[in-house]
Order: sequence, then structure tokens, then C-alpha cells
Amino acid sequence: MTVRARLFGLFPALWLAGSAACVLYVAHVPGLASALLLLAVLYVVPVAAYRLHERLWPLAEGPSRIDGPGYSPWWGGHQCQVMYTAFPALEAALRLVPGLYSAWLRLWGGRVGRGVYWTPLVELTDRALIDVGDGVVFGHRVACYAHLVKPRGIGLILYVRRIRIGDGVLLGAGSRLGPGAHIDAGAALPILTDVGVGRRIRKAG
Repeated sequence: MTVRARLFGLFPALWLAGSAACVLYVAHVPGLASALLLLAVLYVVPVAAYRLHERLWPLAEGPSRIDGPGYSPWWGGHQCQVMYTAFPALEAALRLVPGLYSAWLRLWGGRVGRGVYWTPLVELTDRALIDVGDGVVFGHRVACYAHLVKPRGIGLILYVRRIRIGDGVLLGAGSRLGPGAHIDAGAALPILTDVGVGRRIRKAG
């Protein structure tokens, strides 16, 4: 692992320490300014860090060695997001306000249409690598994973590919979409559907 990768690996711990410090500050100095500071650390700092990282080390889709001698841009970007997987309530709260979670994903670089419905327990691990059309419905515990890591020989291969979901798609509860999944407009996935790497689902009929 490169020095750069090790440094970005510290980001979640630093974010956690900063968030805890802000919570203590709010408790001792309650007010609008301290509350806004806490919200900035919880939500603004990770997005800003990710966008800066993406500008300096752009992520390329496709296969790559994650354990090679070079730096993997996916790794650094992942460290800017992993806290929301560890504490899913932070994003679940955003999904309670219509349109807010879609706006949140757009800040990361995701492309999200209008009128998308997100249930509170949806899981996205790669927020910038998703295209969602208008009027899409995400069922309970739908998960979207735009990356996959698997062993090959004596190393680890990382595969990254954008997930694309067309207009008016219904994603049944518990469905899971892998990297490169493509759901055509108007398609409806039954409950607990797995859409594997690079698989395309067409509208029935």
C-alpha cells in the first residue's frame, strides 16, 4: 500500500474524531453556529474531500490492481464515503425529506433524475457512480455496488463500473445491483433480484 493510500486510510478516523469534538462543542456551547459546524463536519467535509480527490486523482472505470505498487484512486474515494456505511442513519435521515437524498448524491457526482423515491434503508457504496432516471422507485434494502474486488493469481483485482437505471424503474425490496448493471426504462425487478456484473435487464414485453 502506498503512502498516499495509508494517509487516506486515516480519513474516516479523523472524521470520527472531528464529529465527536463537534458534538461535545454543541453540548457545551449550544447555538446555531455550533450546530452548523457539526452538520458541516458530518456532511460537507467528506463531499469536499471526495471532489478534491477526484480532481487530483480521477477514477477510471474498468479493472485494475488494487494491491499493486501504484495508487488506486478508488481507494481514496472510498475512504471519503465509508463512514456512511458504518453509520447508515446519517443518510437514512436525508431520505426522509423528499428530494434531499437525490441532491446529496448529485453533490458527490452521481446523476439522479426527478421524482426518485428512496426508502430509508437503501445502500449505495459508490455515490458518484450511479445514473438514475426520473421516477425510479427504490424498494426496501435495495443495494447498489459499483465496485467488486476479487482475487486473481496472487493479487487482488478491482473492477469499477457505473450503474445505470432508466426512467420509471421499480427496484423490488432486497434487490442488489453490481458494477455495470444496466436496468432499462420501465423495467420492474421482483423482490430479492440480483443483477450481476455488467448484466442488463430489459423491460418485459
